[in-house]
Amino acid sequence: MIAHTHYLRMLLTGMISIMFMPQAKAQQYDAVSYMDSVEFSLITCSPHEEIYSLYGHSALRMHDLHQGKEEDAVFNWGIFNFNKPYFVLRFIFGLTDYELGVAGFPGFCEYYRRWGSSVTEQVLNLTSEEKYRLSQALETNYRPENRVYRYNYFYDNCSTRPRDMIERCIDGEVVYEPHDDYTPSFREMIYEKTSHHPWVVFGNDMLLGVRADLKTTRQEQEFLPENLLYDIDHARIKGADGSWRPLVKTRNIPVTPGVQVIEHDFPLTPTHCAVILLMVSLTILLWEWRRRKTCKYWDASIMLLVGLAGCVLFVMLFSQHPTTSTNLQLLLVNPVHLFYLPAVLRRRKTHYWYVLLAMVCLFLIGGIFQHYAEGLLILALCLLLRFWIHLKNEK
Repeated sequence: MIAHTHYLRMLLTGMISIMFMPQAKAQQYDAVSYMDSVEFSLITCSPHEEIYSLYGHSALRMHDLHQGKEEDAVFNWGIFNFNKPYFVLRFIFGLTDYELGVAGFPGFCEYYRRWGSSVTEQVLNLTSEEKYRLSQALETNYRPENRVYRYNYFYDNCSTRPRDMIERCIDGEVVYEPHDDYTPSFREMIYEKTSHHPWVVFGNDMLLGVRADLKTTRQEQEFLPENLLYDIDHARIKGADGSWRPLVKTRNIPVTPGVQVIEHDFPLTPTHCAVILLMVSLTILLWEWRRRKTCKYWDASIMLLVGLAGCVLFVMLFSQHPTTSTNLQLLLVNPVHLFYLPAVLRRRKTHYWYVLLAMVCLFLIGGIFQHYAEGLLILALCLLLRFWIHLKNEK
């Protein structure tokens, strides 16, 4: 995301001193009437190839149109520091802190122009009083003690924050156009943005649980900037006096779509890797069947792979992300495999293989309720083959 600069901090300070402190300037002008020449806009940026931008971005623009003024700032709730200690670990547990940042609009547009992303502006149809309330809310939110917030990908992000702030400053209510025929799940909406990145899809599917497959409401769908753009376009304001007006006054495209460089992922997809694992398993199985032996090192390799992956999924049970708490993939991919690993390596008599059969069966039943990550069904087949060869050779 776009970082702070000393110049922009000075720019914001100047705007605040002019626009957010009417008591000090009461003899010169009325703060509310001043807002007649100030525009607020919802800014929507299309995705680009950086992993954090695959879903697009939203922000609020405040543009002072008074003659001789140069204040034109973007309020951006997507500022984060990837180099912060334990960033990945904190993200897994849902403890990631983002913050509100402010950037000049020309520089903001140039950033997305370099990436080939488009920038769409929806100028909001607000009264002077509503603009004043919005400006006050932004000033309060930007104070050092308020600007940092606990980020939640689906429910509290750079798209939901500007929406909520706009709604709170309206004199009346925002009425959105219903679309009851559009009720995708969180997982389906994510697919639309990540379909050309199979390993991103795989990672998302591994971490998301049952709740990610439930139907969503209009409000929940607005975690994606593109959905918020559509809903804002078709929304109307019902004033406190009963009057109606469109929420969006005009729509502009300051940055048109450009050329994007597609970065290719690892050449093998998760399905390719799973098929390779299955082919190796079948080859070893054929050797074991002919020799009437079992390869304990292959057993240990698969158990270690599944057990370590299961540790990650188990940790996600304690995450603050609400869509990761019930993940039925844990029925197969879990740390239980690691507990039986010493006994398998020492060829001790163990109930592991029957435990494994039970886990696979429960996992397959769970597939009725949750969409599983690509390749996991093939992994389940590989584990069933291990059960079969042990059962056959122990007879």
